[in-house]
Amino acid sequence: MIAIGSDHGGYELKRSIIKYLEERNIPCEDVGCDSSESCDYAVFGHAAAKAVAEGRCEKGIVICTTGIGISISANKIPGIRCALCADSFSAKMTRLHNDANMLALGAGIVGTNLALEIVDVFLRTEFSNEERHKRRIELIEKFSSL
Repeated sequence: MIAIGSDHGGYELKRSIIKYLEERNIPCEDVGCDSSESCDYAVFGHAAAKAVAEGRCEKGIVICTTGIGISISANKIPGIRCALCADSFSAKMTRLHNDANMLALGAGIVGTNLALEIVDVFLRTEFSNEERHKRRIELIEKFSSL
């Protein structure tokens, strides 16, 4: 299950991604928003991240106009590693090296076709499980509890 959330700036792209996931029989939990009416990205970044942190969803996708604010919001939840990606190489590397469990996208930065490619790469790429990367993730978790 994929948690997916956006603010008004990411609403249309979120709808495209949900359709894409549904066509591939990938279940998702839409945590909002429900229209292109102005709203606060932090609410929906938090809701998607909470669904992942609590284990209701395996991964999450969050979208706002730039992807910046909603990724910052998601990363405030313990255990979340949300990566803002604007290309498929970054999406691949954040899964391989950082075991990112959430993807942030900027609807005003990437178009629909590129966003769908990034989502596909992010969801298909497994964590490398290399010791050096596990060690670095452990350090990130350690530092976040200071």
